[in-house]
Amino acid sequence: MPDAAAPEATPAAWTPPPYTDPSRFTEYDVTVGTGPFAVPGTVSVPKGRAPAPGVVLLSGGGPFDRDATMGPNKPLKDLAWGLAGRGIAVLRFDKPTHVHSGFAAAPDLTMSREYVPFAVDAVALLARRPEVDAERVFVVGHSMGGKVAPLVAATDPAVAGLVVMAGDAQPMHHAAVRVIGYLASVVPDQVPDSLVATFTRQAALVDGPELTPATPASDLPFGLPASYWLELRDYDPVATAAALDRPMLILQGGRDYQVTVADDLARWREGLADRPGVDFRVHDADDHLFFPGTGPSTPADYASPQHVGPAVVTDIADWLLHRAPLR
Repeated sequence: MPDAAAPEATPAAWTPPPYTDPSRFTEYDVTVGTGPFAVPGTVSVPKGRAPAPGVVLLSGGGPFDRDATMGPNKPLKDLAWGLAGRGIAVLRFDKPTHVHSGFAAAPDLTMSREYVPFAVDAVALLARRPEVDAERVFVVGHSMGGKVAPLVAATDPAVAGLVVMAGDAQPMHHAAVRVIGYLASVVPDQVPDSLVATFTRQAALVDGPELTPATPASDLPFGLPASYWLELRDYDPVATAAALDRPMLILQGGRDYQVTVADDLARWREGLADRPGVDFRVHDADDHLFFPGTGPSTPADYASPQHVGPAVVTDIADWLLHRAPLR
């Protein structure tokens, strides 16, 4: 489901995680996509390791920039710098919904239009760089980026494998009802009963036969258009992943209330149980952004300066560095 709305960036608030070393990589500006909806991005290229494996980062639901900026936090920048310092080339880019207001307001917007063409172009762009092993370019997706990652790989056979970080597998409108119920229990002063009723009513509309392309976005969860929900109703990320013949690493935070061990990871485990080359890792102390902590997670946690846990970065780096070339 969509992550918390991306607040305006706060310059100078973000500081590099202690596990990063900017002297070990170089960054370049790039353009992802073509035409009026092309978006800017950044490639982080490790020094002294060529050809390096590469990853394209996909952020979660919402109009995020290339760093997935949330107040003082930049979890995708944490990840990019952490991986680049460990010998992996990384490309991250602004979502078109962040850069282009017309794209975000399109009445026929879908998840696949929002992600897939840009991700496929980014994979090709990264593979063309002389510092990168073109046969080892992976997609690393967080939250909705993880949900759509199997579709990207199904579309593009050049994708060498996937890392799914807190990828939601429960239908998103059902997850929205679950999450709003959770928040009503932990921060009841911020979640009125009327909001719970609204999400429940909207989810029922998505499930029902009354949903058509003409259904107003204002009647649907998160104000997303009917086209978005009609596509999501028919998309099963786990089944799409199970049909792939590529390696996958599925990561989950134990304290995540948006995408959970019980509601989402269980679906990935069941659907991929018979698939070779799939690894699962649970970081028990981590929340949805893979920030370590204690106690019940709440949206307020995202407003405190934090970093993606070092164990998560190490897990991903080690897994990527040990994958064989695609062909």
